[in-house]
Amino acid sequence: MANILNIGQTGLAAAQVGITTAGHNIANAATPGYSRQTVVQTTGIPQFFGYGFVGSGTDVSTIKRVYNDFLGNQVSSAQASSSELSTYATQINQIDNLLGDQSSGLAPALQDFFNGMQTLASDPGSVPARQSVLSSADSLATRFNTLDSRLEEISQGVNAQVTSSIGLINSYASQLAKLNDSIVKAQNGTGQPPNDLLDQRDQLINDLSKEVKVTVVKQDGGQYNVFIGNGLPLVVGTTAYSLQATPSRTDPTRTEVGYVTAGSTVVLGTSSLSGGTLGALLNFRNDTLDTAQNALGRIAIALTDSFNAQHQLGQDLNGQLGGNFFKPIAPQVDTSTKNTGSGVVAATILDSSQLTGSDYRIKYDGTQYTLIRSSDNTSSTFTTFPQTIDGVQISLASGTPAAGDEFTIRPTAAGGSGFGVLINDVSKLAAGAPVRTAQTAANTGSGKISAGSVNANYLVSPLSSPVTLTYDGTNNQLTGFPATQAVTVTINGVPTTYAAAAPVPYTAGATISFGGISFVLSGTPADTDTFTVGPNTSGAGDSRNALLLAGLQSSKTLGNTSYQGAYAQLISQIGTKANEVQTTSAAADKLLNDANQSQQSVSGVNLDEEAADLIRYQQAYQASAKVMQIASSLFDTLLTLGN
Repeated sequence: MANILNIGQTGLAAAQVGITTAGHNIANAATPGYSRQTVVQTTGIPQFFGYGFVGSGTDVSTIKRVYNDFLGNQVSSAQASSSELSTYATQINQIDNLLGDQSSGLAPALQDFFNGMQTLASDPGSVPARQSVLSSADSLATRFNTLDSRLEEISQGVNAQVTSSIGLINSYASQLAKLNDSIVKAQNGTGQPPNDLLDQRDQLINDLSKEVKVTVVKQDGGQYNVFIGNGLPLVVGTTAYSLQATPSRTDPTRTEVGYVTAGSTVVLGTSSLSGGTLGALLNFRNDTLDTAQNALGRIAIALTDSFNAQHQLGQDLNGQLGGNFFKPIAPQVDTSTKNTGSGVVAATILDSSQLTGSDYRIKYDGTQYTLIRSSDNTSSTFTTFPQTIDGVQISLASGTPAAGDEFTIRPTAAGGSGFGVLINDVSKLAAGAPVRTAQTAANTGSGKISAGSVNANYLVSPLSSPVTLTYDGTNNQLTGFPATQAVTVTINGVPTTYAAAAPVPYTAGATISFGGISFVLSGTPADTDTFTVGPNTSGAGDSRNALLLAGLQSSKTLGNTSYQGAYAQLISQIGTKANEVQTTSAAADKLLNDANQSQQSVSGVNLDEEAADLIRYQQAYQASAKVMQIASSLFDTLLTLGN
């Protein structure tokens, strides 16, 4: 009787556990990270009688968590990729919308400015036309400043999000270390897996994967060792390591990621952390945001330098040579806060057309310097200053660097914010050319002289009085050039230089240059015919320099493209990258959804199945109770027979 009663009791207990487990599954069907649990039963130890072994009922050996490590790792990996691409897409769309806007982008402001220059070229003496140029220049400056300011706001937003992501990662690391400890203690104390704690830990891994790429290594005893990025330990057993938001050593406005170890903080490079929100933010800032800001600054600096250079070669309404129209923009040089030497590095833009938009780093090891171009990580070494790279001259302004000192040169970073207009007086717009040429009215030949033009050499020694050139028909040569200046004659693109004070042979159609002045003599002059080259004393209606300034719009001043061409390239680059990220993000979301569905097909709670299990366990419970009832009835019958 006792054996039958015990069998019924074990079945009753097992059914009760089954009902409890099914109810637990149903209650947590919507709990994030919960894995379905099942009851694992084994038969009791049978007893031997002469006729064979008689069973002793059932035992509940464990409650098993239905979980597949492979599928769990797939979900974690897919989560890191999906979060990274989603965050990147959100960030880059801000820049794409900002730069590509038809009304608030740079392109319409550039077009308006050069339209104003074209109007001025058609009527150089018009005060309204001159005022229109200044107004459109101010609008262009405001547009550059606004775009750069918006990019800077995005940068500050990235800083805030990096700090927030670091805080979440540290929180998850602390919780994982505590769960490792709790799980080991629970398993060692009972010999059974604490399923709900295991679910909590795996869910934390998934949450951590949203912030950064995670690699999990299982250890004996059930602990997780967690590594992030490219193998950086975050949790080892019950020890949690932490990250720290720290200002960049060369740019205090930029938040970097530091790894805290042994009481010190090591700043991590962008390549050290990948995946998740944090990896996306770092890659976006390095590959897209900095690139966009530098590209915008490159256009601003090229426009400033080329326009100023041409404006200086013109003449204003006061008869003076033109000055700088836009504010000159200097490269930004940042010194590492860890430097111990007194060295001060300076940079100067020698040729804005060679600018690449890249930043540069200089490292000093005590013997030589290493110059690294950030855009492609190419490097070169040198021992003495100055050094020139991509149109930028780098020099040691003062002091002496110490071993380990670092400097960052950002030639174009400040271009957008530093762009501004210097001229506010319409009379100082240099629309005319500073020289004027003429053939004498008494000439009898057909010789003609073109309108003169000047280059930068003219600024060294401008004409103070006219130069009269006389044609010597006997010797077919020109005389009267300044006694201290050599003369260059260019025929079919081939230049020939004649010494100062030497007679110059005449060739019809040749370009003649001296002292930075160039003109063309054509036709057949008669003996003693004269031509004059002198200061432009009545240039109010002269538009020669205005035409040259307007022509800069289509000139290839940035390598092989114009200002608007370079801006179009920037918009195309950002737009292409944005489209690529959005497409890849959609694919990553699909992969994450598929991975989640695969995992849920194994670990998820199916309410229909649980309802069926409830009925099954209920029936088992009732049947076991019936067994116990029969055992009790048999026992009562035996007692009756005994009496």
